[in-house]
Amino acid sequence: MFSLPSIWNLIISTIVFFIVAWYSRRFLDEQDFNIGKKRDILVFVFASLVSWGAGEGADWTQEKIEGKKPIAINSSYLPQIQKVINQIPQ
Repeated sequence: MFSLPSIWNLIISTIVFFIVAWYSRRFLDEQDFNIGKKRDILVFVFASLVSWGAGEGADWTQEKIEGKKPIAINSSYLPQIQKVINQIPQ
């Protein structure tokens, strides 16, 4: 199920992206890989995958420390909530 990433996921994955991109470019410079679009795409894809993994690791760690988040109530429970509210004396 899709859920929004935590703030730690966003912070860590952003930092990791720039670090991995820098080291990847440096490594490809040492290997005399030609500068061009292929290299830029390779660096982008590699840095994106590593930063995604780091963000997922951050979310996994946060879940292990804090426990699972409660499931949000969807709109199918709305009629039940309205019945309870109407039963409260005003």
